[in-house]
Amino acid sequence: MPRKLPAKDVVIIGLGWTGSIMAHELADAGLDVIAIERGPWRNTATDYPPDYAPDELRYRIRHELFLRPEQTTFTFRNKMDETALPIRSWGAFMPPNGVGGGGVHWNAETWRFLPSDFILRTHLTQRYGADFLPQDMTIQDWGVTYDELEPYYDRFEYLCGTSGQAGNLNGQILDGGNPFEGARSRPYPNPPQDQPFGATLFAKAARELGYKPFPQPSGNMSRPYQNPLGVRLGPCTFCGFCEWFGCGNYSKASPQTTILPSLLRKPNFIARDNSEVKQINLDVSGKRATGVTFVDTDGNEWEQPADLVILSAYTIFNVQLLLLSKIGKPYDPTANTGVIGRNFTHQTISDVTSFFDPAKFIFNPFIASGAIGMCIDEFNGDNFDHGPLGFVGGGYMGQVQTNGRPIETAPVPPGTPRWGAQWKKAVKENYLSALKPGTGVHGSMYSYRDVYVDLDPTYKDRFGRPLARITMDFHDNELKQNRFLTDKFAEIFQAMGAKQVVKEYRKGPYDITKYQTTHLCGGAIMGTDPSTSALNRYLQSWDVPNLFVTGASGFPQNAGYNPTGTLAALAYWAADAIRQKYLKNPGQLINA
Repeated sequence: MPRKLPAKDVVIIGLGWTGSIMAHELADAGLDVIAIERGPWRNTATDYPPDYAPDELRYRIRHELFLRPEQTTFTFRNKMDETALPIRSWGAFMPPNGVGGGGVHWNAETWRFLPSDFILRTHLTQRYGADFLPQDMTIQDWGVTYDELEPYYDRFEYLCGTSGQAGNLNGQILDGGNPFEGARSRPYPNPPQDQPFGATLFAKAARELGYKPFPQPSGNMSRPYQNPLGVRLGPCTFCGFCEWFGCGNYSKASPQTTILPSLLRKPNFIARDNSEVKQINLDVSGKRATGVTFVDTDGNEWEQPADLVILSAYTIFNVQLLLLSKIGKPYDPTANTGVIGRNFTHQTISDVTSFFDPAKFIFNPFIASGAIGMCIDEFNGDNFDHGPLGFVGGGYMGQVQTNGRPIETAPVPPGTPRWGAQWKKAVKENYLSALKPGTGVHGSMYSYRDVYVDLDPTYKDRFGRPLARITMDFHDNELKQNRFLTDKFAEIFQAMGAKQVVKEYRKGPYDITKYQTTHLCGGAIMGTDPSTSALNRYLQSWDVPNLFVTGASGFPQNAGYNPTGTLAALAYWAADAIRQKYLKNPGQLINA
């Protein structure tokens, strides 16, 4: 029998980006807030000191900052008629663990989605006709527009001190920025980071081919910065240890370096780490959440009552917890009914490795940050005519080389032995003169009827709960898109003067062992119709009005960008709705 704790106004599940934002906003409104985080507490100064934080073996290879599969895992299969098996070692994505969540290890690529991304089905149907879309594609509009989210994108960028160059300022297109972006109300808070030689050469070749390159929007500081909460960040030192690592220089925006220092000073906020929420509790009607039940590291069960529950865990854990708590109707792909687990997506990623003459080109790839480089957006979203191409979707492309770390960054030409003297010779000859972007082609993945999450019928976690089961494979649309984008990307490196360009297409079937991104999206999506969405436009559960669900689980499909800027903007948007609407009249904010 769980021991009952004193009631709180708000309980938040997960203390990553969205949990931190929601906690800060609701505590500011005077509410008594508790956040419950499964993983450990993490501090910048003590957990990532510069004398050992750049340890590639510890953090990149041995996954220090991530959930251990022995703690909990998922099962995976490509097709519905296959038997799913447990994932024993993380490959395609890396579930975060601990305070700060994915905001600790991310590269800090800080994008806004395109205006058309939020009205995707309407936009594509109007432009190409309904018959142009694949029959089993389940994309839909979000229920919120870019213009509505713009002030909240702005808030997050100024919280993070984002470095970048505006391309569309109040409708005026500016040279040097992204001309395809939605209109922004003010410039980035910091100028772009200085660009290394490889990115500069890429931009020059891209301009010669008729493109409009722009600097990667970056949560790595280009100069000292103090954010609106009074928290100070220092300039990036270009160490090349961002993705997979915490930043001990206070140079990368994370919850620890932007918002937690302010949040922790609030007397009406507390956090419990190393505590896993087992379920969201409901009253006898099943229409109101009464709080959560969680387990601490000693195995003790606790009940935390609360008037308002905010589910802010990693994407797939949001979905799993809703299913385990019996909130919302589980998705049935055969009948095409239900909403929890529906429209699950990942990303369609590929790369190009280019080899240059070492006597002429020295790129020094170790001089890098998590989000440094030059990009083009001509082939993202619907910025180009898909009609003759037979697919929809796209992505940004860029020479965004995040590191030159010695274990994982040793590009060698095809045909080189995988070990021995010839391999060593090839590494020495090519290390400084080869370019291998961290994510060169960052493509969208749209949603399909047969890609979803449910509860596994066989495998259970240490509490006896069913594991989340992923059913996912690439479709022809995404593979066509990726081949087209990769070919376009390779043309730029050829124009740069590479002596050999090696294309690394994303191929089917979906491979759970090969890393792409940690950008799992969907499964508890937002929308305007309760029959096809779990949440309304304010991220409020259609079924349990005092439950809000934040994070990328709300995305109806994944766009050709990193999701963090959008999920953070949505968190601010939802927090504002709670403060301005829900607290004045608790209940359903949208009549279904």
